[in-house]
This record gives sequence, C-alpha cells and structure tokens, in this order.
Amino acid sequence: MSSIQIAQVLAEMRALQARVGSAAIAETPQVGAAPSEFAQIMKDSVNSVASMQNRAEALASAYETGDKSVDLTKVMLEVQKAGLAFHAMAEVRNKLVDAYTQVMNMAV
Repeated sequence: MSSIQIAQVLAEMRALQARVGSAAIAETPQVGAAPSEFAQIMKDSVNSVASMQNRAEALASAYETGDKSVDLTKVMLEVQKAGLAFHAMAEVRNKLVDAYTQVMNMAV
C-alpha cells in the first residue's frame, strides 16, 4: 500500500470521526424527551446499522465479483465499521435490557 493510499484512508477515517462526533452531539436527546422520540431514535439507529451492513455486504460482493472500481481497503473499512456499529448497538441493547430488568425488580 502506497503512502498516498494510506493518507487517503487516514483522511477518510478522520472525516468519519468528525462526522460521528458532530452527529452524536446533534442527536443527543433532550432531557425529558417523550417516549415516542426515544423509540424513533432507537429505530433510526437500528436502520442506520442495517444500512451500514448492507453497504458493506454490497461492496464485498462487488469486490468478490472482480469489480475494478472497488478497493480492498474500502471494503475492509466498511466491513469493520459495520461490525463495530453492530457490536455497539448490541451493547446498548444489553444495557437497556439490564436497566429494564432492574426497574422491574424494584420494590414499590
């Protein structure tokens, strides 16, 4: 891999990091948000992860079929991003289930 390709990958990673940071700030729910807003945020998050996985799968299949316009590093980055997003979503789900269980077990 040449230094130009490495620089491009690093620049893309920095751009993604900046975009994720600004999106996290913009999507932070307000205190006292309505339950429907929470449900919508969760639904949007799941849809976002699903689209990331679909995009990674499409790139991987395009690379496997020999599409010259698809670079292996881009495929690997998309697959890793999709996997990381899925694991993060699973951890959030686990924390929510744990919190729900603790609330349900509280003595009234």
